[in-house]
Amino acid sequence: MAAGGLEHGFDPDEVVARVHGRPSLATVREYLPTAGQAADNREIERREMQDADGIIALPGARELLLELLAERWTIATSCTRPLAEVRLRAAGLPIPERLVTSADVTLGKPHPEPFLQAAAKLGFSASDCVVVEDVPAGMRAGKAAGASVIAIRTTVEEAELRSAQLRGIDLNS
Repeated sequence: MAAGGLEHGFDPDEVVARVHGRPSLATVREYLPTAGQAADNREIERREMQDADGIIALPGARELLLELLAERWTIATSCTRPLAEVRLRAAGLPIPERLVTSADVTLGKPHPEPFLQAAAKLGFSASDCVVVEDVPAGMRAGKAAGASVIAIRTTVEEAELRSAQLRGIDLNS
């Protein structure tokens, strides 16, 4: 959306800060309410799938995931399955069998539905799960689902993560 944002006259930094962790279709609906949303969303995904340069796993992430039992962890992502698979492969990470993507939910992050579905696919209550998140929308979704949430500093500044941790849960943001 950042590259496409320039084409539509949006500030790329503002767009990225607002949309990270949320489904791209929600972003298209917000920023381009009268446009051909499905076509714009497909174009965003096409561009993101072609842009795998610089995607890396966090130190220790691959080793950790390979140590966990496959049926005990998954990923709840705001992107589509094809895009998630491209990114996971680019990072050299395993692809979980029970992946939850934007196509699997009606309401994306910051709504708790993605994490509630992920927990259900694993056969657990969300309150028995730990969510690892790097953006406020995901943190709020994990908290709203009732999971314990661990924030990691990869995408946004620590102050923004702490602020999201302390704020009440707003499912409309």
